[in-house]
Amino acid sequence: MFDRDTASKALGIELLEAADGQATARMRVTAEMVNGHGMTHGGFVFLLADTAFACACNSHGPVTVAAGADISFLTPTREGDVLTAYAQERVTRGRSGIYDVTVTCDGDVVAEFRGRSRQLATAKEAGKKADETAEEKP
Repeated sequence: MFDRDTASKALGIELLEAADGQATARMRVTAEMVNGHGMTHGGFVFLLADTAFACACNSHGPVTVAAGADISFLTPTREGDVLTAYAQERVTRGRSGIYDVTVTCDGDVVAEFRGRSRQLATAKEAGKKADETAEEKP
């Protein structure tokens, strides 16, 4: 999945590892990512965390997307800083999951992100559902 993620790659995000419901991604803050206060724009921190989240929840194989997410910004970062996002699966039930992502800079926690995932129906499941819906119509 990450190999086709042109948005993350365009921002210089590197996937360091992804397996078994976990992922680690890294990004250097560039001048284009800094807001009017001279700090990293929160949207870029969120995007890094979201990328690690996506890689963690897709590491099991089925296509999985975000159902929602929130982030708490704890410490500002600046141009030149290297941010690392560590994603960890907390729980899955059926097709839903919850993942936590910690974003650090030089070992200090700068943000905490929680993502909620949802596996998409497989082609076989989608076909079966379409067949059942067609049978219900008069």
